[in-house]
Amino acid sequence: MTTIKVPVDLNQRLRLDAFLKIIGIAPTGGIAKQMVIQGDVKVNGDVETRRGRQLRGGDRVSVEGIDDVFQVQEED
Repeated sequence: MTTIKVPVDLNQRLRLDAFLKIIGIAPTGGIAKQMVIQGDVKVNGDVETRRGRQLRGGDRVSVEGIDDVFQVQEED
């Protein structure tokens, strides 16, 4: 399993569903929403079903069926 650090601007709110689009896992917001609601997404190892969950620096996001883990990293 590889951890991929994803730099984002944390001065703005970052919702889980938007993050899935940023990293290219979900091509649309609707698909991102379904992935979260179905329990296919974990944040810091726990299943997260709230698509509006706010992410913070250091959060680790994993998706069912994808070997990589994506870590939220604040942009410099």
